[in-house]
Amino acid sequence: MVTLTTEEQAMLGGDKGAAVQKAMELLVRYAEALDADRFVETNNVAGVPGSSNAFVKNYYKEDGGDYRAVFSRFDLDSDEVVDVPRMNAYSCHLQGGMDPELWVEQGMTPEAKANFDSDERETAAHGVQILKTCTPYIAGNVPVMGEHCAWMESSAVVFCNSVIGARTNCEGRESTSAAMLAKRVPDWGFHRPEFRRGQHSVRVDVPVDDVFDWGMLGYFVGGAVEDTIPVIEGKVSGQSLIRHKHFGAAAASSGGVEMYHMVGITPEAPSAEVAFGGDRRGETFVYDAAARERIYETLNSVGTSTDVDYVMLGCPHYSIEQIAHAAHLIEGRKVSANSALWVFTSRAVKATADANGYTKMLRDAGAFLMTDTCSSISAAVPKGTKVAALDSAKQVHYLPAIMGIEGWYGTTAECIDAACTGKWNGRLN
Repeated sequence: MVTLTTEEQAMLGGDKGAAVQKAMELLVRYAEALDADRFVETNNVAGVPGSSNAFVKNYYKEDGGDYRAVFSRFDLDSDEVVDVPRMNAYSCHLQGGMDPELWVEQGMTPEAKANFDSDERETAAHGVQILKTCTPYIAGNVPVMGEHCAWMESSAVVFCNSVIGARTNCEGRESTSAAMLAKRVPDWGFHRPEFRRGQHSVRVDVPVDDVFDWGMLGYFVGGAVEDTIPVIEGKVSGQSLIRHKHFGAAAASSGGVEMYHMVGITPEAPSAEVAFGGDRRGETFVYDAAARERIYETLNSVGTSTDVDYVMLGCPHYSIEQIAHAAHLIEGRKVSANSALWVFTSRAVKATADANGYTKMLRDAGAFLMTDTCSSISAAVPKGTKVAALDSAKQVHYLPAIMGIEGWYGTTAECIDAACTGKWNGRLN
């Protein structure tokens, strides 16, 4: 049974309007399903409120088939369509379905673009920040340690919990949309200190110091611990936002990790004892040279042909440092006529790339710097793509399966070289 505060009772009773009432009704059902006995307040919510494709809108055609109908029926699971006010919590919109400028190059239709624009206008009008990224923490939404959040997007959630030390479960569209109105989420899971303790050990016996190896270690960790909390110790160095971004995304993809501790690196793990909340427990997994080799082979197991016709960078969305690195790697070179290079980032970061000339450097080489989405989210790849090269363990896990193509995992430099030569020149299995 959920215990409600006076304010929460008022919201549930309709004192704050019909939409907030519907949001509280959904959140109470959610809390009861989780066996949570109370809510925590949040003023930091990241989701995809009200946005939908034409199919979803047509499904709610009898209710008006618009943003209002989708938000009421789909997001709030309401038994009636209600007016949707401006959001009460600080809220941001995560990635969308297409680049607002390069949608033709992505193969989108004018009808899809018109729907995209309409949803975006509605989203902004309801007080939601248009970040359109899977990395809100490098596009203006940076919580602080201990802050209660309600975030979607697995790679954002694991970064939020692990690197920042803020608190969020891996929420869904419905709970985030409701939280935007009610400023509440169930007090359960990663919101509670006792749930954030380590559950298994991972010992790293080989040096892990660059982005490429951090991604492979993340993929190993996720596969080993699945959806539990690992405590990682050993030869891990060079920690940075970029490395954590790739590690967490890979661990969330291969095993559903939503939080990890790195001893002496992440904020809730000054020691293994603190990370575990006492004595060690669970299993110990070892990442050694043999394990590294197995992970490399696994990530490249869907690559056969060395003819690369598509290179995708930016999963999770590239930071300005990564864009600068890619631009300098390709400077003075050209993308092969037999290949294509798409780099994905957020609008906020692209504005910085524009100002620094990196967007032009990429464009002069025949590459595109795109925003708002990625090939897995939008299912958009250059026409005729059969073989892709990727520098993200997360993306090589998903894209080949989603699009039915081959994929190679390599360093950013290897991927840039593949785009310029049309050939995979990295190591073959």
